[in-house]
Amino acid sequence: MLDDIQLIGLSALQSRHASERLALIAANVANADTPGYLARDLEGFEDAVRRLGRSPATTAPTFVETHPAIPGAQSPNGNNVALEDQMSRASRAMRDHETATLIYSKALDFLRSALGRKG
Repeated sequence: MLDDIQLIGLSALQSRHASERLALIAANVANADTPGYLARDLEGFEDAVRRLGRSPATTAPTFVETHPAIPGAQSPNGNNVALEDQMSRASRAMRDHETATLIYSKALDFLRSALGRKG
């Protein structure tokens, strides 16, 4: 049962990571024509969990921003936002969010069932 509670915390953290990542990707797309703008992203979710090294449900950790190197994306004005790359990253982040939401929902259903309640 305790594993289910940790699973809920981990899925909530993954959902938050995906949401924050989507916000950065949206900012990248919005600045696709801004001279000198460097695309931003978040560290991978697995890297964040490994870095935290503890149960994610104890506090609200901060994710580390990165500036991913995107080969061939540097434009003459110094901007490195590649829209195709950003759309690919957004698709992965949305998939991660959907997965986290599904896991969260199923874990709650299991806990409700164990308590004899119906959702």
